[in-house]
Amino acid sequence: MKKYLPLILLTILASACKSTKPNNGPVVGFVDAFEDATIAQARVGFTDALKKEGFSEEKKTVQIEYRNAQGSIPTLTQIVNYFVSEQVDLLATCTTLSSVTAVQNTKTIPIFEMVSPTPERMKVVGADGKAPANLFGAVEDLQYIDTSFSIIPKLLKPKGTKLVIGMIYNEAEPQSADAMQRIKSLANKLNVTLIALPLNTSADAQLVTQALLAKNIDAFFANPDNTVFASFETILKNCNAANVPIFTSEAGLVQRGAVAAFGADIYQWGYQAGEQAAQYLKTHKTDGLKPEMVKIRKRVYNPAAVKKYNIAIPSNFEAVK
Repeated sequence: MKKYLPLILLTILASACKSTKPNNGPVVGFVDAFEDATIAQARVGFTDALKKEGFSEEKKTVQIEYRNAQGSIPTLTQIVNYFVSEQVDLLATCTTLSSVTAVQNTKTIPIFEMVSPTPERMKVVGADGKAPANLFGAVEDLQYIDTSFSIIPKLLKPKGTKLVIGMIYNEAEPQSADAMQRIKSLANKLNVTLIALPLNTSADAQLVTQALLAKNIDAFFANPDNTVFASFETILKNCNAANVPIFTSEAGLVQRGAVAAFGADIYQWGYQAGEQAAQYLKTHKTDGLKPEMVKIRKRVYNPAAVKKYNIAIPSNFEAVK
């Protein structure tokens, strides 16, 4: 018996190691482009959707490997390439840069995008006009921005004869520049003066915001791009000091201090992408899956900001918690 004891102990140890492994289920590579409190809600929604469908890290039925590029494009590319080399079962990509980078680096691993625009806006459609065959998840177009921007003239009176709205956009992000052009066209239709200044790095947020405020704007519109998300607290501090209310298309930014928004709920955006990912993990098939429009949009307002600026909010808007 003694001579078999080492072998028995080795077998028990091997078995114990196997059972304490993070999990033996599928592996999800989750790619975040940058650190942001609002954007982080998408990951929570995505994870919750997987959990609801039986894919839980706690129960060791899935392994979610999370990486954040912290705003670095080279790091983002390295993260995606690492996941591709590890042959993860699927990629979950949060924000446009992550989604585009994933599309550029794999044609086989299914990609479930969130907080990202349509394939057309990301400029990743092929010569045949179709999205990449391995791209899925939840996307948004520019139409909701129209509704969000159109709220401002209804809720705010101009200081002068014409309402003046300022905004910042990122020239390096195609979808941000596209959004600016669309808002510019909409402003003309609404008889609103739009002043837009480029901001390509959050480090310049204070200078650019102050330059915008110096132009005596009535309101600030927070364009949905990575730079605005990353520098929102700086923008908010300067706007509040100058008594200029912020409007946006993102419910998450209303939680952080903007007055009101009509737009996608970031948590639900991630949840919707997670539902698709769960379906794939169950069937190992992508039949019937495609990039689909965000289903849940909300009209929300921030009670403290509304009180500060004495703005009457319509009854179909709900207060953020």
